[in-house]
Amino acid sequence: MQTIKVVIVEDLKEVMDGLVSFIRKNSQLELLATFRTAEAAAIELPVLLPDVVIMDINLPGVSGIECIRQVKAVTPAIQFMMFTVYENNDQVLEALKAGASGYLLKKTPPPKIIEAIIELYEGGSPMSSTIARKLVSVFQTAETKTNKEAALLSPRENEVLQSLAKGMQYKEIADLLGISFHTVRKHICTIYEKLHVQNKTEAINKVFGIPR
Repeated sequence: MQTIKVVIVEDLKEVMDGLVSFIRKNSQLELLATFRTAEAAAIELPVLLPDVVIMDINLPGVSGIECIRQVKAVTPAIQFMMFTVYENNDQVLEALKAGASGYLLKKTPPPKIIEAIIELYEGGSPMSSTIARKLVSVFQTAETKTNKEAALLSPRENEVLQSLAKGMQYKEIADLLGISFHTVRKHICTIYEKLHVQNKTEAINKVFGIPR
């Protein structure tokens, strides 16, 4: 697999040092740079063009969420993973609306963080289980945003998207629906094409609607 270029934006030294240490020990990852403020990151990220940015929310000055908005407007291909202590609905949804595609809590074990970086790079949307459950509650209480969008998808594609909205992984969806992992990925690619989106978060938002 191609080396994944990573940038870290985190103001706490002990957290930064921990991330730097185990990222540098993994041969699949290449650490391009670290930043302690969103202002510095917003300037340099469009130049560095990393594959994945690990982003804290509560930074001095501009927040990590606002930094994502600024950078996504210029370089939408960069993938952001929130790495934070915040797990309330407002913070989660605000980060996703800004353009984050992953959301991990800082208590996540290092091996899981590495797995999440790789999953995000490969097109997934890794999230801590507690965050996934919060999203499930949001989508379970919200009606379908529009039948028009859902009607674009086949019944099986709708099943796959509903499973993604519940926080299920590709393998779990394959087992639930009795299809192969490859078929799940194929369905997801088709869903993205039909909805004109680039990732799971955008697809779920377009059909089910993240409250604005």
